[in-house]
Amino acid sequence: MSISSETKINLLLQDWPLGTVSATSWLNQKGYSNQLLNRYKKSRWLESFDTGALRRVGDSVSYEGAIYTLQHQLALSIHPGGRAALSLLGKAHYLELAQSKVDLFGAEKEVLPAWFKNTDWGIKLDYHQSSFLPAEIGMTEVTVKSFSIKVSSAARAMMECLYLATSSLDLVECYQLMEGMNNLRPNSVQQLLEQCNSIKVKRLFLYMAEKADHQWVQYLTIEEIDMGKGKRSFVKNGSYVSKYQITVPKEMEKNGKQTL
Repeated sequence: MSISSETKINLLLQDWPLGTVSATSWLNQKGYSNQLLNRYKKSRWLESFDTGALRRVGDSVSYEGAIYTLQHQLALSIHPGGRAALSLLGKAHYLELAQSKVDLFGAEKEVLPAWFKNTDWGIKLDYHQSSFLPAEIGMTEVTVKSFSIKVSSAARAMMECLYLATSSLDLVECYQLMEGMNNLRPNSVQQLLEQCNSIKVKRLFLYMAEKADHQWVQYLTIEEIDMGKGKRSFVKNGSYVSKYQITVPKEMEKNGKQTL
């Protein structure tokens, strides 16, 4: 191996966080040809992760390490959201709820690379392509091992949970999550609600926040939020809430904060 190629691999490994992969397309753009990458593999510096991606020899990569690659190398907005984001934010109250699967969110036209989809990450991953919230707002960074990734903030994660809710049980669980959201920043919540294009999410979010008696609700400017028109029914045989023109599970409307 020539001195130049040794120097290049050293430079590459210096900026390559443990626990992550590198996309071959990104490496090519950085001046690492497929021929050079093959030489690195033969020299046991790198190994194939899947078609289109490489990792350090012997390194263990979790789905978070792949998210790092999607965000930092492929410039995708794909991120852990909903309950998974709450777990990554260190909200111990939500850990059990997040263990069975991870919900990933991305823009409508963002596609997961084949190497990501073909890998068994040891946990169920559901990918949701949606533009109900702009990609750039309500995000925060968390450190995982030796790298950082963007995940939904608590407020955005709560809205993502509501977006995915399809049953009475889902909504009751969402309310239980909302009960723990007592320290959200009103300015961030206001921005998210104003730019959210899901009437369902906005009405349910405000209804639940108000029912949970969170103090930050009083600092929101509700008239600046487009709540849509007409009634919305989210469950069958539920209870109607006239203020928000929504039908919610009976057990949610009937019971108070302490008994739900």
